[in-house]
Amino acid sequence: MLYHNIKGVPDFECHEYEEKKSRYCLCIPIINEKENIRLELHRARVNKVHTLCDIIICDGGSTDGGTDEDMMRSLGVNTLLVKKGPGKQGAQLRMGFYWALKRGYQGIITIDGNNKDSIEDVVKFIEKLDEGYDFIQGSRFIEGGQAINTPISRHIAVKLIHAPVISFTAKEKFTDTTNNFRGYSVKYLTHPLVQPFRNVFKTYELLAYLSTRASQLKLRTCEVPVTRAYPNSGKVPTKISPIKGNSELMKILLANAAGRYNP
Repeated sequence: MLYHNIKGVPDFECHEYEEKKSRYCLCIPIINEKENIRLELHRARVNKVHTLCDIIICDGGSTDGGTDEDMMRSLGVNTLLVKKGPGKQGAQLRMGFYWALKRGYQGIITIDGNNKDSIEDVVKFIEKLDEGYDFIQGSRFIEGGQAINTPISRHIAVKLIHAPVISFTAKEKFTDTTNNFRGYSVKYLTHPLVQPFRNVFKTYELLAYLSTRASQLKLRTCEVPVTRAYPNSGKVPTKISPIKGNSELMKILLANAAGRYNP
């Protein structure tokens, strides 16, 4: 089914493999992550994540065959959403959030699809959503978390730049602010002073904004320990280019700190 002309949501196709089965869903944004998403979904299957929450793949328009229906079904994917409109990660998340809210989930968990994160820790986010938390940030830098093979440049950038700026903006300390392993309550995403369905959120703006808005609105927030593991060798799995990408991230951080994304 094609969804189009929805305000603040990119046009997208929906391929529903199963009916809604859980109170919560796990949204995984991907683009051309064929091998990584296969490995990640296999880990999820082994750890029975698909029995805890419905798995929703938010595809940005992959061309590598990584969203083959037979593979998606065999690995426990509930629904595949394929973005047709403009935008990058922020648009993929808006697509996923819209679908999840429309379907009536009580909370949404997100995780990257590049097989770096401990998808088996989804249960920790479900527990916190059950306890009434509105924003749950996964962190490799708190007790119980693990940062494995983190590139030194990425470690320094998170510790000395990204996390301090986000914490200053939120007026609450967060330690792993580039991590997309998170949980969001419906209360948070539908709050009239949040309004995530806006076209300004094209790339990484929505991640920065949602990192800080919950605390600003005095909603309940917390961090939970997770593992983020980079490969021992080879290319670092990331969509952020070293110079242009990091420059754009800094602009987004400063715009968010100035309140430019607030409705």
